[in-house]
Amino acid sequence: MREEKYQPKMPDIMEAIFDAGYLIFDLVAAILFFIYAKGNTLFILYGILTLTLCGGDAFHLVPRIIRAAHGTNDRIKKQLGIGLQISSITMTVFYIILMYVWKYTFPDFDIPAAVKAMVWISAIIRIAVCILPQNNWCTDDGNLKLSIIRNAVFAVTGIGVIILYTISENANGYHMTRMVAAIIISFGCYLPVTLFSKTKPKVGLLMIPKTCAYMWIIAMGLQLLF
Repeated sequence: MREEKYQPKMPDIMEAIFDAGYLIFDLVAAILFFIYAKGNTLFILYGILTLTLCGGDAFHLVPRIIRAAHGTNDRIKKQLGIGLQISSITMTVFYIILMYVWKYTFPDFDIPAAVKAMVWISAIIRIAVCILPQNNWCTDDGNLKLSIIRNAVFAVTGIGVIILYTISENANGYHMTRMVAAIIISFGCYLPVTLFSKTKPKVGLLMIPKTCAYMWIIAMGLQLLF
C-alpha cells in the first residue's frame, strides 16, 4: 500500500511563518545594532542580547518549522527536546545581559548589590537545573518537578530585572517602564506553557504573545538606536 503523503495543516503553516518572521526580525535587528553601534557599549550589548535570543530560539523553532512542513518523526522530536533545553539556557543568559543593558541605558544608576546577586544566583541555579539529564527534554512526559523548580527560579531572575526598570522609571525620557510590562507579559505567557502545554496543548498558543513581548523588548532598543 502506498504511504499517504504528509499534508501540512493551515495552523501549522501559520505557526511556521510566524516563527520564521520572528527569527528574521531578530537577526536583522542584531545586524542593525552592530552596524550602527559605532562603539557604543549599550548597542553592542543590545546586539549580543538579540543574537542570544535569536540563536537560542532557532535551535527550537527551526525544528518546529521543519515539523510543520514535513510532519514529525523521532529525529524531529529529539531536535525539539534539545532545542528546548538550549533555548531555556540562552533565555536565562538573555536576562543577565538585559540587566547590563539597563546599567548602560541608565549610567547614573547603580545596580543594587542585592538585585545583582538575585539575578546572577537564580540564573546560575536555573542553568544548572536545565543541564540535568533528569529533565527528560527529549521525552513527551518531561519532568514536572524539575520544570517547576527551574521556572520558579527563572521567575526570580525576571523579577530582579523588573526591579531595575522600576527603579529607573522613565529617566531621561526613555519611557523604559514599558520594559516592565514586556517582561511581565513574557513571563505571564511563558510559565503556563512550560507547566501545562503537555496536558493542555491549546495553552501553547500563549507562546505567540510571549514571542511578541520579546520582539517588543528588541524594538525598544531599536527605538533608542534610531
